Amino acid sequence: MSVKNVQYQICLAEYANTAGAIALLKQYRLYLEMLPSLRRAHESLIAIPLPIVRLRQRSVVMAERSDITQTAIQLPCDVAILMCDPEWKIKTGVEIMVFIHRPHEDFSDFLKRWRQTQVLLDQDYEWILPSSYQHMLNEGANIHPLFVIFDETPERIKKGLQGASLPFMTETLPIGIEQDSVERISS
Repeated sequence: MSVKNVQYQICLAEYANTAGAIALLKQYRLYLEMLPSLRRAHESLIAIPLPIVRLRQRSVVMAERSDITQTAIQLPCDVAILMCDPEWKIKTGVEIMVFIHRPHEDFSDFLKRWRQTQVLLDQDYEWILPSSYQHMLNEGANIHPLFVIFDETPERIKKGLQGASLPFMTETLPIGIEQDSVERISS
C-alpha cells in the first residue's frame, strides 16, 4: 500500500493547531521536553503550517556601504513548531520542522526537503508569523527535524531515516477516519 493524499492532509490539518502539535510532540518525548512550560503548553508553542520565512542577505554595494535585501520564501517543511516563553511572550531558541511523508515521495525526496530547509535557515532569517503573533520577536534559532511516516510508508524510507539518525514517528490514523475524510472532501 502507498500513502494516500488524505492521510497527509489529515496530519497537516491536525498539526496546524496547537493541540495537535502538542499531541505530536508527546509522541517524541525529547522534543516535548523542549517546551518552555508543560503546565502552559498551549501558550508555549506556535504551530505554523506551510511556513514562510524572510531571508535577509547583506550585499556590499561600495566599500563603506552595504545593502540588505529581504526575500520571503516558503520552507519545504510541512509545519514549523516554534517554542515560546508563555510568561514573556517571546520566542525561545528552539524550532522544530515537521516533515510529513507525502504521497509518491521516496526517501531521497523526503530527505531533500530537510536538507533544503537546513540550507535556507543557515542564513539570517525571521519568521512571517500569523497576525495574532506579529508582536513576538522572531529571529532564527536552533532547528530540529521531526519526520512523520505512516504504516503504509515503504520500509526503505524507515530504514533510511534510521540510517541517517533522523527522528521519526509513525502516525496511525484511526480505522474509518480515512473513509470519513474522503467522503467529506468529495462532497
